[in-house]
Amino acid sequence: MPGGEKRGGHAYKELYELVIALSGSFDVVLDNGKEKQTFSLNRSYYGLYIPKMIWRQVENFSTNSLALILASGKYDENDYIRNYEQFKKMVE
Repeated sequence: MPGGEKRGGHAYKELYELVIALSGSFDVVLDNGKEKQTFSLNRSYYGLYIPKMIWRQVENFSTNSLALILASGKYDENDYIRNYEQFKKMVE
């Protein structure tokens, strides 16, 4: 991943994930609709569990960092929530 890039900016209705920094470092910003928390990942032996209905964004990638994301299911476009305002309405 090129340094300084951002990824994510979505939530899932049912899918949950485990995010691991295989190399380099990056921040994962989690938002439950009321508060945000930032987790810095930089060790391959730590993972971050992200449950369903949590807005996520990954940012502050170090140059050539590599993220491993393990998902609870297969890709399903219908499971994505890509609009933040829609997400906030759904979690109220």
